[in-house]
Amino acid sequence: MRAKRAPPQRAHGAPNRVRIIGGQYRRRLLEFPDGAGLRPTPDRVRETLFNWLGQDLPGWVCLDLFAGSGALGFEAASRGAGRVVMIERDPKAIGALEKNRATLGAGQVDILRADALAWLANSRETFDLIFVDPPFDSGLAGTLLAELARHLESGGQAYIEQAAPVVAPAGLIIHRSGRAGRSHFALLVKE
Repeated sequence: MRAKRAPPQRAHGAPNRVRIIGGQYRRRLLEFPDGAGLRPTPDRVRETLFNWLGQDLPGWVCLDLFAGSGALGFEAASRGAGRVVMIERDPKAIGALEKNRATLGAGQVDILRADALAWLANSRETFDLIFVDPPFDSGLAGTLLAELARHLESGGQAYIEQAAPVVAPAGLIIHRSGRAGRSHFALLVKE
């Protein structure tokens, strides 16, 4: 008889928690609610991403579309980003994001309740870095790719995480890419 495998664990063995891996909030835990398609970017993938970015983001202006748990946005804030805009539409996720912002004292984080597609279509803001990690298998990242270049500063970067390999649209080039399990991720740079 085979031994039953233990279910996968998250930060410190507790479900619905993820830890910040670097910067001033390092080792702090973020709590988030259950939600369809809500799966934080794993520690190993976030570590790879921030190695690509150079660890610190002093003064950067970042956008975290589909913020969910806030793992990417709070990681950027922890590493010195001057402003992080988080876009999320789920009320439970918004409540958790606000609670985590208060717990961390992350005043540079703005949390907006909005649909990511509609917000991006109506915004004229530009960013140094945009995180796009929509609900898994939604196909929403591909829908947004063509819109990203106009929201990036010259030389700005966009991180994409989705179920399919990332294909760069006009105006962006893939700088680095990887895969973890079923997730494909890439860092794109504005030409």
